[in-house]
Amino acid sequence: MPLKRAFIFLGPPGAGKGTQAKLVAQSCGLPHLSTGDMLRDAIRRGTDLGRTAKPIMERGDLVPDDLVLKMVEQRLAEPDAGRGVVFDGFPRTLAQAEQLDEILAEKGFGKPVVVDFSVGTEELVKRLSGRWTCSVGGEIYNIHLVPPKVAGICDRDGGKLVQRADDKPEVVRERLAAYDRQTKPLTEYYRRKAVLQIVDAAQSVEEVSRALRRIVNRAEMENGHL
Repeated sequence: MPLKRAFIFLGPPGAGKGTQAKLVAQSCGLPHLSTGDMLRDAIRRGTDLGRTAKPIMERGDLVPDDLVLKMVEQRLAEPDAGRGVVFDGFPRTLAQAEQLDEILAEKGFGKPVVVDFSVGTEELVKRLSGRWTCSVGGEIYNIHLVPPKVAGICDRDGGKLVQRADDKPEVVRERLAAYDRQTKPLTEYYRRKAVLQIVDAAQSVEEVSRALRRIVNRAEMENGHL
């Protein structure tokens, strides 16, 4: 059954929304849209937008909203987006959300299905600050959740495990505080529009997937009565 809905997954770093967005997109046969991935693809393909965005990203600056939204609008016009899409971590600000609503309406989408991945701060710090990466093969471990067999050593190739600077506990807390300031207000915006649903993302991947499946099923049923 055609969805013609945009699924918007919101949540702080470490909430697992990226993993779940890919799973939902795959199970529903919908495009998985991460604006970061889309920008990197535009740069790789050398599009006009990519050439504009490349120096901005290389400086470490944020790509302006007008460029990002233009890219999103173009992507939604492609044939594979005709049944619906899954946004992963976008929009990030109220201004982006308001403009995205306008774009979706112009493209004939129904009301978006917005899911907020709710996880407590301490659990997020544990998830993110426990992340260590193999310096050889890039395998990722979590010393709290998926530890290596030998502390500090990769199971696969014996490489030394290192921690990225932005995964250190004090930096993780700063990242989460930045999310609260910038992106968390979106939950209230979508709540007022009566399109927000909350998922307890502290559960296992399987339990979160089941909760999302129920949300998707309801969206399919609603779409059949539009």
